[in-house]
Amino acid sequence: MKPLKNNSSHKTWKDKLHDIIYEADTPIGKAFDVILLILILLSIIFVMLESVKGLTPATYRYLYYAEWVITIFFSFEYIARIVSIKQPSKYIFSFYGIIDLLSTLPLYLTFFITGSSALLAVRALRLLRIFRILKISRYIGESNKLAKAIKDSGAKILVFLFAVLVLCIILGTVMYLVEGEESGFKSIPISVYWCIVTLTTVGYGDIAPATPLGQLIAAMIMIVGYGIIAVPTGIVSAEYASSGHQPKKVNINTQVCSNCNASDHRDEAKFCRKCGEDLRNE
Repeated sequence: MKPLKNNSSHKTWKDKLHDIIYEADTPIGKAFDVILLILILLSIIFVMLESVKGLTPATYRYLYYAEWVITIFFSFEYIARIVSIKQPSKYIFSFYGIIDLLSTLPLYLTFFITGSSALLAVRALRLLRIFRILKISRYIGESNKLAKAIKDSGAKILVFLFAVLVLCIILGTVMYLVEGEESGFKSIPISVYWCIVTLTTVGYGDIAPATPLGQLIAAMIMIVGYGIIAVPTGIVSAEYASSGHQPKKVNINTQVCSNCNASDHRDEAKFCRKCGEDLRNE
């Protein structure tokens, strides 16, 4: 009987690098992702602090140096992601690949374009990687169900919004006739704007009725507004509740194929769902 192979001993340095960078199921992979998220948060905080006026010159200088340290780390990380995958284009042109590149370039662009460092805030998008760590992708079935319910409710919501728009035009015209230009209702479009603001319970306060009749109409619009806000939610909720069978929950891991960069494999998967690559790197 042949002895079992030790998979880890047959892994190349690229395979080991891939496990660290792309996998969140292993302790070292999770630690790498956590460190990455912390650096992303720090980078965003540094960018925000740099926009604050009145700090000491030394503080701005330290923030600038810290930003360069983080940018260099992200640069090496981006290169490592390309090197550790057999088909680099699968990562480079993927959603995360484009975001990683865009979040790394701005500080380098400061050599050519003044003020481009503010674009570093795009690094906030990299926080989407937390979904892999928390395995939120296992609830993708529920999110698809909600998206379908919103799509199926589209026609009903459009009809409802059209009815609300007609109501706002009518009530806005009435307020224009009741209040007049003396109270700020200088035209029907301005009166319709006021009606929309009041109906949605926003209430900027830039225009307000002055006559008792106008105030009574305004009070009625405010009360109606509370009911109107709840209608779209009710439409989507009813569609969601009657959308048929519940999707079967499938345990999905964070295993990423080292060949084509495909993800969302089942926990028990041994081969890539797209290219058939051995996920265990045996």
